[in-house]
Amino acid sequence: MHRTTAQHASTGVWPLFLVFLRLGLTCFGGPVAHLGYFRDEFVLRRRWLSDSAYADLVALCQFLPGASSSQLGMAVGLARGGMSGALAAWAGFTLPSALLLALFAQSLISWGAILPIGVLHGLKIAAVAVVAQAVWGMARSLCTDTARVTIMVLAACVLLFSSKVVLQVAVLALAALAGALVFKPGPVPGHEPLPLSISRRSGAVMLVLFIALLLGLPLLAASLQSQSLAVAAAFYRAGALVFGGGHVVLPLLQSAVVPSGWVSSDTFLAGYGAAQAVPGPLFTFASFLGMAINGWSGVLICTGAIFAPSFLLVVGALPYWETLRSGVRVRAALAGINAAVVGILLATLYDPVWISAIRSAHDFGLAVLAFAALSFWRVSPWLVVLATGIASWSLG
Repeated sequence: MHRTTAQHASTGVWPLFLVFLRLGLTCFGGPVAHLGYFRDEFVLRRRWLSDSAYADLVALCQFLPGASSSQLGMAVGLARGGMSGALAAWAGFTLPSALLLALFAQSLISWGAILPIGVLHGLKIAAVAVVAQAVWGMARSLCTDTARVTIMVLAACVLLFSSKVVLQVAVLALAALAGALVFKPGPVPGHEPLPLSISRRSGAVMLVLFIALLLGLPLLAASLQSQSLAVAAAFYRAGALVFGGGHVVLPLLQSAVVPSGWVSSDTFLAGYGAAQAVPGPLFTFASFLGMAINGWSGVLICTGAIFAPSFLLVVGALPYWETLRSGVRVRAALAGINAAVVGILLATLYDPVWISAIRSAHDFGLAVLAFAALSFWRVSPWLVVLATGIASWSLG
């Protein structure tokens, strides 16, 4: 009885912010690790959710595009403090890494010339290991049969010819169609209702707003010839189309900011490497890019734009989750999308990550060591990034 009461109790906005701020300062390791931290905090320690309710929220956030761990935090904040609670949870979890990455970008712009080139190159090598680990882990869990592996390989081959956003969206759409036709998911296990109360009307408003911004921002940017709106549209689109976790945002952001000249390829990869060394959500890589594009106003635009779809989708989908979770075709389409996502990330591992970072046998050796440290020796990502930067500098 105590647990049920705790699940439905409310929590003030400030206490929620402080709880998530502590998580934002201590949650290293990426989205999968964040889910473990969250379970310890909200299921075992605070008893805000039962295990089954927590598992259902995790399923919802993995079903939706966007920043899955941030969406889970938003959902917990929503359950404890309504809309303001969801925003407080997001702000607390996001602020530490967003500030750290923005300050790193500022220092790179101001003092990049005095920073050893080897250190920056080491960050790019670390990015190779991180993306390779993501591809390896996702392939093992999401590409478990011949059909899924086939979708993954085809997606990778298509994206190696061109990494344009339009082509990425087309690949995901075709993978969803193939999944819906080919896969036959098993029955959904029983569960208890989620401790959230959002009307279907409110959910519909959020979903309409999500679509309106996705379609309207590029048109508005083009009609007004505004770079700020173009940047907001690009980062909103990246946040809206990411399936499979924070690492998958890499190809979408790269195709948006590097060909356009907003950020150089070297700066992009150095920032992505640095993003592995800070706690919190990987989507705050957008804060680094925002600073590189347009200073602190760019930080606000890019950070807000990339997380906005996650908020709108999690609030919009919650009233319809019972229907979505039981739809066999919906879950089959998602299986196809997930396999294609691994292929997209595999293509990105080669271009731009690999070809920009691996230039010698020393680079390859460091990348292998970093990959082994992350995947098999379970070394903390920030230590791997730091060690790779120092080793690259030492090797000249």
